[in-house]
Amino acid sequence: MTTAKIIDGKAVAGKIQQAVAARVRLLVERTGQRPCLAAVLVGNDLASERYVSRKVKLCEELGLASKKVTRPDTTATQELVDVITELSRDPQVHGILLQHPVPKQIDERAAFEAIDPAKDVDGVTFDSFGRMFYGLPGFGSCTPAGMMRLLEAYQIPVRGSHAVVIGRSAILGKPMAGLLLAADATVTICHSKTQDLPGVVRQADIVVAAVGRPKFVQGDWIKPGAAVLDAGFNPGPKGSIGDVDYEAAAERAGWITPVPGGVGPMTLAILMEQTVLGAERQLGLASPDAGRETT
Repeated sequence: MTTAKIIDGKAVAGKIQQAVAARVRLLVERTGQRPCLAAVLVGNDLASERYVSRKVKLCEELGLASKKVTRPDTTATQELVDVITELSRDPQVHGILLQHPVPKQIDERAAFEAIDPAKDVDGVTFDSFGRMFYGLPGFGSCTPAGMMRLLEAYQIPVRGSHAVVIGRSAILGKPMAGLLLAADATVTICHSKTQDLPGVVRQADIVVAAVGRPKFVQGDWIKPGAAVLDAGFNPGPKGSIGDVDYEAAAERAGWITPVPGGVGPMTLAILMEQTVLGAERQLGLASPDAGRETT
Protein backbone atom coordinates (compact mmCIF):
# COMPACT_ATOMS: atom_id res chain seq x y z
CA MET A 1 0.00 0.00 0.00
CA THR A 2 1.39 3.36 -1.05
CA THR A 3 1.73 5.81 1.83
CA ALA A 4 4.15 8.41 0.44
CA LYS A 5 2.98 11.76 -0.85
CA ILE A 6 3.48 11.94 -4.60
CA ILE A 7 5.75 14.75 -5.78
CA ASP A 8 3.99 15.85 -8.96
CA GLY A 9 6.73 17.22 -11.17
CA LYS A 10 4.35 17.75 -14.07
CA ALA A 11 2.18 20.09 -12.01
CA VAL A 12 5.13 22.09 -10.67
CA ALA A 13 6.69 22.29 -14.14
CA GLY A 14 3.38 23.55 -15.51
CA LYS A 15 3.42 26.51 -13.12
CA ILE A 16 7.00 27.34 -14.08
CA GLN A 17 6.09 27.19 -17.76
CA GLN A 18 3.16 29.57 -17.24
CA ALA A 19 5.50 32.07 -15.61
CA VAL A 20 8.03 31.59 -18.43
CA ALA A 21 5.40 32.33 -21.08
CA ALA A 22 4.46 35.56 -19.29
CA ARG A 23 8.10 36.63 -19.09
CA VAL A 24 8.54 35.89 -22.81
CA ARG A 25 5.58 38.12 -23.68
CA LEU A 26 6.97 40.95 -21.56
CA LEU A 27 10.42 40.61 -23.09
CA VAL A 28 9.00 40.72 -26.62
CA GLU A 29 6.95 43.83 -25.74
CA ARG A 30 10.00 45.63 -24.40
CA THR A 31 12.69 44.55 -26.87
CA GLY A 32 10.96 43.10 -29.93
CA GLN A 33 13.08 39.95 -29.54
CA ARG A 34 12.11 36.46 -28.54
CA PRO A 35 14.45 34.45 -26.34
CA CYS A 36 16.18 31.90 -28.56
CA LEU A 37 17.48 28.48 -27.59
CA ALA A 38 19.97 26.81 -29.93
CA ALA A 39 20.00 23.03 -29.61
CA VAL A 40 23.02 21.25 -31.09
CA LEU A 41 22.60 17.58 -31.99
CA VAL A 42 25.50 15.44 -33.23
CA GLY A 43 24.75 12.09 -34.82
CA ASN A 44 21.47 10.27 -35.28
CA ASP A 45 20.71 8.78 -31.87
CA LEU A 46 16.94 8.29 -31.87
CA ALA A 47 16.45 9.07 -28.17
CA SER A 48 18.46 12.28 -28.48
CA GLU A 49 16.53 13.33 -31.58
CA ARG A 50 13.25 12.82 -29.77
CA TYR A 51 14.45 14.76 -26.74
CA VAL A 52 15.62 17.71 -28.85
CA SER A 53 12.29 17.68 -30.69
CA ARG A 54 10.47 17.91 -27.35
CA LYS A 55 12.56 20.91 -26.41
CA VAL A 56 11.89 22.63 -29.72
CA LYS A 57 8.17 21.96 -29.38
CA LEU A 58 8.08 23.37 -25.86
CA CYS A 59 9.90 26.49 -27.04
CA GLU A 60 7.15 27.05 -29.58
CA GLU A 61 4.41 26.48 -27.01
CA LEU A 62 5.88 29.04 -24.61
CA GLY A 63 6.71 31.65 -27.24
CA LEU A 64 10.46 31.18 -27.40
CA ALA A 65 12.38 30.92 -30.65
CA SER A 66 14.54 27.87 -31.28
CA LYS A 67 17.37 26.94 -33.58
CA LYS A 68 18.19 23.30 -34.21
CA VAL A 69 21.75 22.66 -35.39
CA THR A 70 22.58 19.13 -36.54
CA ARG A 71 25.93 17.60 -37.40
CA PRO A 72 26.80 14.07 -38.65
CA ASP A 73 28.16 11.43 -36.30
CA THR A 74 31.56 11.76 -38.02
CA THR A 75 31.97 15.31 -36.66
CA ALA A 76 35.35 15.99 -35.04
CA THR A 77 35.86 17.88 -31.79
CA GLN A 78 37.20 21.04 -33.41
CA GLU A 79 34.32 21.13 -35.88
CA LEU A 80 31.83 21.00 -33.03
CA VAL A 81 33.76 23.58 -31.01
CA ASP A 82 33.64 25.91 -34.04
CA VAL A 83 29.87 25.48 -34.35
CA ILE A 84 29.31 26.24 -30.66
CA THR A 85 31.72 29.18 -30.72
CA GLU A 86 29.76 30.70 -33.61
CA LEU A 87 26.51 30.30 -31.68
CA SER A 88 28.12 31.87 -28.63
CA ARG A 89 28.94 34.95 -30.72
CA ASP A 90 25.47 35.19 -32.28
CA PRO A 91 23.49 37.99 -30.54
CA GLN A 92 20.23 36.41 -31.70
CA VAL A 93 20.96 33.26 -29.67
CA HIS A 94 20.45 33.55 -25.91
CA GLY A 95 20.90 29.96 -24.77
CA ILE A 96 22.90 27.00 -26.07
CA LEU A 97 22.23 23.34 -25.41
CA LEU A 98 24.57 20.57 -26.55
CA GLN A 99 22.57 17.35 -26.50
CA HIS A 100 24.57 14.63 -24.87
CA PRO A 101 25.97 12.07 -25.14
CA VAL A 102 27.99 12.94 -28.22
CA PRO A 103 29.84 10.42 -30.46
CA LYS A 104 32.87 8.84 -28.81
CA GLN A 105 35.47 10.61 -30.95
CA ILE A 106 34.39 14.00 -29.59
CA ASP A 107 35.90 15.53 -26.47
CA GLU A 108 32.59 16.41 -24.81
CA ARG A 109 34.19 18.61 -22.17
CA ALA A 110 35.96 20.71 -24.81
CA ALA A 111 32.64 21.16 -26.58
CA PHE A 112 30.88 22.18 -23.37
CA GLU A 113 33.61 24.71 -22.57
CA ALA A 114 33.07 26.38 -25.96
CA ILE A 115 29.68 27.55 -24.69
CA ASP A 116 29.69 31.18 -23.52
CA PRO A 117 28.88 30.96 -19.78
CA ALA A 118 26.26 33.69 -20.31
CA LYS A 119 24.45 31.27 -22.64
CA ASP A 120 25.08 28.05 -20.69
CA VAL A 121 21.40 27.52 -19.90
CA ASP A 122 21.94 23.77 -19.38
CA GLY A 123 24.50 24.46 -16.66
CA VAL A 124 27.31 22.26 -18.00
CA THR A 125 30.42 24.47 -18.08
CA PHE A 126 33.12 24.73 -15.44
CA ASP A 127 31.93 28.28 -14.83
CA SER A 128 28.41 27.08 -14.02
CA PHE A 129 29.68 24.26 -11.80
CA GLY A 130 31.83 26.68 -9.83
CA ARG A 131 28.97 29.10 -9.36
CA MET A 132 26.67 26.30 -8.17
CA PHE A 133 29.15 25.17 -5.53
CA TYR A 134 29.83 28.71 -4.34
CA GLY A 135 26.15 29.69 -4.32
CA LEU A 136 26.73 32.48 -6.85
CA PRO A 137 24.31 33.70 -9.54
CA GLY A 138 24.47 31.63 -12.69
CA PHE A 139 22.76 28.72 -14.35
CA GLY A 140 22.11 25.48 -12.53
CA SER A 141 22.37 22.07 -14.18
CA CYS A 142 18.77 21.64 -15.26
CA THR A 143 17.86 18.30 -13.68
CA PRO A 144 19.46 19.03 -10.29
CA ALA A 145 18.03 22.56 -10.29
CA GLY A 146 14.63 21.07 -11.09
CA MET A 147 14.88 18.66 -8.17
CA MET A 148 15.73 21.52 -5.82
CA ARG A 149 12.61 23.34 -7.00
CA LEU A 150 10.54 20.24 -6.24
CA LEU A 151 11.88 20.18 -2.69
CA GLU A 152 10.98 23.85 -2.39
CA ALA A 153 7.51 23.43 -3.90
CA TYR A 154 6.61 20.66 -1.46
CA GLN A 155 8.26 22.44 1.48
CA ILE A 156 10.51 19.48 2.17
CA PRO A 157 13.14 20.53 4.73
CA VAL A 158 16.66 20.70 3.31
CA ARG A 159 18.58 22.78 5.83
CA GLY A 160 20.16 20.48 8.40
CA SER A 161 18.94 17.32 6.67
CA HIS A 162 21.14 14.43 5.61
CA ALA A 163 20.97 14.03 1.84
CA VAL A 164 22.40 10.98 0.09
CA VAL A 165 23.10 11.32 -3.64
CA ILE A 166 23.58 7.98 -5.40
CA GLY A 167 25.63 8.73 -8.52
CA ARG A 168 28.51 11.10 -9.24
CA SER A 169 28.11 12.11 -12.88
CA ALA A 170 29.25 15.57 -13.89
CA ILE A 171 25.80 16.60 -15.10
CA LEU A 172 23.67 15.14 -12.33
CA GLY A 173 25.16 13.63 -9.17
CA LYS A 174 27.95 16.13 -8.54
CA PRO A 175 25.94 19.32 -9.24
CA MET A 176 23.03 17.95 -7.20
CA ALA A 177 25.37 17.47 -4.26
CA GLY A 178 26.63 21.02 -4.71
CA LEU A 179 23.14 22.51 -4.72
CA LEU A 180 22.11 20.54 -1.64
CA LEU A 181 25.27 21.61 0.15
CA ALA A 182 24.59 25.25 -0.76
CA ALA A 183 21.13 24.80 0.78
CA ASP A 184 22.74 23.73 4.08
CA ALA A 185 22.17 19.99 3.82
CA THR A 186 24.79 17.52 4.99
CA VAL A 187 25.59 15.60 1.82
CA THR A 188 26.94 12.12 1.21
CA ILE A 189 27.80 11.14 -2.37
CA CYS A 190 27.62 7.41 -3.06
CA HIS A 191 28.95 5.50 -6.05
CA SER A 192 30.02 2.06 -7.24
CA LYS A 193 32.84 1.87 -4.68
CA THR A 194 30.72 2.86 -1.68
CA GLN A 195 30.75 0.22 1.06
CA ASP A 196 27.42 -0.82 2.59
CA LEU A 197 25.38 1.37 0.25
CA PRO A 198 22.03 0.23 1.72
CA GLY A 199 23.22 1.18 5.20
CA VAL A 200 24.28 4.65 4.05
CA VAL A 201 20.99 5.26 2.25
CA ARG A 202 19.02 4.22 5.34
CA GLN A 203 20.46 7.26 7.13
CA ALA A 204 19.14 9.72 4.54
CA ASP A 205 16.38 12.27 5.03
CA ILE A 206 16.61 12.97 1.29
CA VAL A 207 17.57 10.31 -1.26
CA VAL A 208 18.55 11.26 -4.81
CA ALA A 209 18.79 8.28 -7.16
CA ALA A 210 20.88 9.04 -10.25
CA VAL A 211 22.62 5.81 -11.24
CA GLY A 212 20.91 4.86 -14.50
CA ARG A 213 19.99 1.36 -13.32
CA PRO A 214 16.32 0.34 -13.16
CA LYS A 215 14.94 -0.34 -9.68
CA PHE A 216 18.42 -0.23 -8.21
CA VAL A 217 17.37 1.44 -4.95
CA GLN A 218 15.36 -1.02 -2.90
CA GLY A 219 12.38 -0.17 -0.73
CA ASP A 220 13.94 -1.37 2.50
CA TRP A 221 16.85 1.03 1.97
CA ILE A 222 14.53 3.99 2.58
CA LYS A 223 14.33 5.62 5.99
CA PRO A 224 10.68 5.98 7.04
CA GLY A 225 9.46 9.46 6.11
CA ALA A 226 12.38 10.27 3.79
CA ALA A 227 12.00 12.21 0.55
CA VAL A 228 12.95 10.16 -2.52
CA LEU A 229 13.85 11.93 -5.78
CA ASP A 230 14.26 9.52 -8.68
CA ALA A 231 16.22 10.95 -11.60
CA GLY A 232 16.34 7.61 -13.43
CA PHE A 233 14.71 7.16 -16.81
CA ASN A 234 15.19 3.59 -17.97
CA PRO A 235 13.31 1.69 -20.68
CA GLY A 236 10.93 -0.92 -19.30
CA PRO A 237 8.46 -3.44 -20.73
CA LYS A 238 5.53 -1.06 -20.18
CA GLY A 239 7.27 2.30 -20.47
CA SER A 240 9.93 4.16 -18.54
CA ILE A 241 10.96 3.11 -15.06
CA GLY A 242 13.16 4.81 -12.52
CA ASP A 243 16.25 3.94 -10.52
CA VAL A 244 14.06 3.27 -7.46
CA ASP A 245 11.78 0.31 -6.79
CA TYR A 246 8.86 2.69 -6.65
CA GLU A 247 6.11 0.57 -5.08
CA ALA A 248 8.32 -0.75 -2.30
CA ALA A 249 9.93 2.62 -1.60
CA ALA A 250 6.59 4.42 -1.52
CA GLU A 251 5.50 2.27 1.42
CA ARG A 252 8.26 3.80 3.56
CA ALA A 253 8.96 7.24 2.08
CA GLY A 254 7.29 10.46 3.14
CA TRP A 255 7.49 11.91 -0.38
CA ILE A 256 8.46 10.32 -3.69
CA THR A 257 8.72 11.27 -7.36
CA PRO A 258 7.09 8.94 -9.90
CA VAL A 259 8.67 7.95 -13.21
CA PRO A 260 7.49 9.34 -15.52
CA GLY A 261 5.91 12.57 -14.27
CA GLY A 262 8.36 13.45 -11.52
CA VAL A 263 11.82 14.82 -12.24
CA GLY A 264 11.63 14.67 -16.05
CA PRO A 265 9.17 17.54 -16.65
CA MET A 266 11.20 19.77 -14.35
CA THR A 267 14.34 19.40 -16.46
CA LEU A 268 12.59 20.92 -19.49
CA ALA A 269 10.86 23.62 -17.45
CA ILE A 270 14.14 24.78 -15.91
CA LEU A 271 15.80 24.80 -19.33
CA MET A 272 13.07 27.12 -20.64
CA GLU A 273 13.25 29.33 -17.55
CA GLN A 274 17.01 29.68 -17.74
CA THR A 275 16.87 30.49 -21.46
CA VAL A 276 14.50 33.36 -20.73
CA LEU A 277 16.71 34.51 -17.86
CA GLY A 278 19.71 34.44 -20.18
CA ALA A 279 17.85 36.58 -22.70
CA GLU A 280 16.76 39.03 -20.00
CA ARG A 281 20.36 39.45 -18.87
CA GLN A 282 21.75 39.80 -22.38
CA LEU A 283 19.08 42.29 -23.44
CA GLY A 284 19.50 44.44 -20.34
CA LEU A 285 16.21 43.58 -18.62
CA ALA A 286 17.92 41.80 -15.74
CA SER A 287 21.21 42.30 -13.96
CA PRO A 288 23.95 39.68 -14.24
CA ASP A 289 23.17 38.76 -10.62
CA ALA A 290 19.49 38.11 -11.28
CA GLY A 291 18.09 34.61 -11.00
CA ARG A 292 20.16 33.18 -8.19
CA GLU A 293 17.07 31.21 -7.16
CA THR A 294 17.39 29.10 -10.33
CA THR A 295 20.68 27.68 -9.04
